[in-house]
Amino acid sequence: MNRDQPAGAAGAVPPGLVVQLLGRPCLRVDGSPGYRFRSRKSWALLAFLLLGERPPARSQLATLLFADADDPMRALRWSLAEIRRGLGPVARLDGDPLRLSLSDATVDADVLVHGHWRQAVSLPGLGAELLDGLVLQNAPAFESWLLSQRRRLAAATEAILHEAALGHLARGDLQEARDLALRASLSSPLDENHQALLIRIYRLAGEDDAAERQFATWSATAAQELGAAPGAAVRLALRERRRPLVDVDETSVQAILEAGSAAVSAGAVGAGVSSFATAVLLADQTGSPRLRVEARQVLAEALVHSLGGTDEQGVVALTEAEEIALGSGDPDAAARAGAELGYVDFLRARYDRAERRLEGVRARSTSPSTLAKATTYLGSVASDVADYPRALALLSEATALSRAADEPRREAFGLSMRGRVHLLRGELDLAADHLTAAVGLAERDHWLGFLPWPQAFLGHVQLSNGDVDGAGDTLRQSFARACQIGDPCWEGIAARGLALVAEACGDAEKAFDTLVDARDRSSRLADAYVWLDVHILDALCALGRRHGHPQTARWVAEMRDRASRHGMRELTVRALLHGAALGMDGDGDAAALVAEDIDSPELARLVAGAVTAVPVPHRTPG
Repeated sequence: MNRDQPAGAAGAVPPGLVVQLLGRPCLRVDGSPGYRFRSRKSWALLAFLLLGERPPARSQLATLLFADADDPMRALRWSLAEIRRGLGPVARLDGDPLRLSLSDATVDADVLVHGHWRQAVSLPGLGAELLDGLVLQNAPAFESWLLSQRRRLAAATEAILHEAALGHLARGDLQEARDLALRASLSSPLDENHQALLIRIYRLAGEDDAAERQFATWSATAAQELGAAPGAAVRLALRERRRPLVDVDETSVQAILEAGSAAVSAGAVGAGVSSFATAVLLADQTGSPRLRVEARQVLAEALVHSLGGTDEQGVVALTEAEEIALGSGDPDAAARAGAELGYVDFLRARYDRAERRLEGVRARSTSPSTLAKATTYLGSVASDVADYPRALALLSEATALSRAADEPRREAFGLSMRGRVHLLRGELDLAADHLTAAVGLAERDHWLGFLPWPQAFLGHVQLSNGDVDGAGDTLRQSFARACQIGDPCWEGIAARGLALVAEACGDAEKAFDTLVDARDRSSRLADAYVWLDVHILDALCALGRRHGHPQTARWVAEMRDRASRHGMRELTVRALLHGAALGMDGDGDAAALVAEDIDSPELARLVAGAVTAVPVPHRTPG
């Protein structure tokens, strides 16, 4: 956002000026109605200035919102004058590019995206649509931008409700946690993680009948809408039990934790998780904050990193660990839990929440290992949202931190993400260097469970360089290893590359089948990596355009919805470019508008070469 604005205290009623963009837009001053804009375009202009990534040029705004006026620049000046009148002395609005700065003011959309959940859940417009009811004529590029922002803020609302439910659960406020979890589940009825949280709360509250009914309802919905049975997260939630009161000593709990760690190391992850879960129940009876945090940490890390489909249970344990650690004055333990919570937010494409958490970890942690972890994850977040210069800077810093902490596996992960950034930017030599280094580190540290990830991207680099045979060999090896491990993400990225190899060899039908299979593989668990699914969908849209597949328009609509909802800026641009190629009005201009904020030579080349032409004829491939 291109303005300077205080966040305010969590849960406090903000004094001074409040700009409400959620729901029917309005201005309020010290709780009373403020100035009422006379033009809908003034609200559109204000929202664009507040939510945009950087200050826009006046000529850009005139074209975006006032192209149908007799004098677009004069119409822009009139709306700017109305905005200055409405915002009053707390605002400074001038320059070209046009910069809006606010002091002693609150913008509800900013609180939703960047604020603490205690403050965000009290917003009057929480759950309402951005600029509800606002429709502009003859401004298709702005309408495309507005639709993307509405999706992004809807996703932010869902994430806040889930995070707030977890926060209340960690504090033992089960009634408030249940109400918020129910709202989250209603906002996205097909999200299994919301269902798991709600069922777990019912069980902990002793409402076993409600938990059983919710499980039965979700089972029927999952079968009908998704063609799947309830996943591991929901099944684990149904088995949740209230904490018993027993006599136990710390030595016994420590022995159970050691037995669980030995089981996980030996590959018996399920048995290890069971031991850790027991240790959590018993640690609570000891009253030792250190032991309570430790038990939850090891349980969560096994659930998140070792046992597929169980991230939600891990998130509950991490949230509780963070709360206990903060309450007992152990900031390093809280930071360690926060780093893992940020990682799960990253996987779920809740990037604003992930960034808030991870920046907080970096601010308060003194542990080299935790700092390396948080910085690696933060760089990965920046990569997913296409803030590539920041991603490269963070990932370079993470490499140094990982080496200082003597963590070659963390370094390998960071190098793989640096290689991915360079691949997306079209810098193939740099991509190959980092990915090769990541593969080498993983091999030397015998981290075979990670090896398919950088290897698959290395195959994509080879394919981009025109080495179809070499890419095929690399990707087949990556895919075989991924299948042996059973990791959905590794399988998905390798299958994506194999599909492109099939097309390069002239077999379009196999390419389509492989890409559809890649999506199924990458998203078969509730804790799927969302960016990867949309990245695979991008390849499917491009393939559909090249071969005139009849489902291309549906794929493009889905990609645009998912990319814009989660703030994946480059993938949003690519979805808009697909739409423009299919003849969608305004998509080409909207793509150029969003792409201006992305530093990528490859994306700039695609935007420059895009042509909004006659829709692609639909025909069945083969």
